[in-house]
Amino acid sequence: MEKAIRIIGIDPGLRRTGWGVVETLGNSLRFVASGTVTSDGTMDLASRLCQLHDGLAEIVHSYQPDEAAVEQTFVNKDAVATLKLGQARGIAMLVPARAGLQVAEYAPNAVKKAVIGVGHGEKQQIHMMIKVLMPKATFKGDDAADALAIAICHAHNRGASRMAQIMRAG
Repeated sequence: MEKAIRIIGIDPGLRRTGWGVVETLGNSLRFVASGTVTSDGTMDLASRLCQLHDGLAEIVHSYQPDEAAVEQTFVNKDAVATLKLGQARGIAMLVPARAGLQVAEYAPNAVKKAVIGVGHGEKQQIHMMIKVLMPKATFKGDDAADALAIAICHAHNRGASRMAQIMRAG
């Protein structure tokens, strides 16, 4: 009998890192949980990264996912903001990797294409399609919704992602 695969999607950010957990079995998706880990903007960078690490580690420990997916960083005009986002993304990849999970990465347009069918779209379209795909899904804010979208993207692409890893290793 096939076992449901639990996936955590992570939308990294220094202020707010969204997370969403889904289960997939065959072609079905089931919402498990979602939320946001926040850091205190008045603290130094190292302390904020520790807050994100500790918060995500607690989520991974609590929900015991089998696989993880993280959104790839986009580069913007503000180099300092891009660097800080990259550091938060490093935490978002480190936590599940330290828990022994394979971590897949997806570009923002690949996430949108998997959820709404096209690579460009508004946040409201993503929110609506998450509710269509998983009517029981609840999420507060864009960060948690984006994290659920990343988990859904991985659920749709996990076979291809595994094959790519095997090909690189071989």
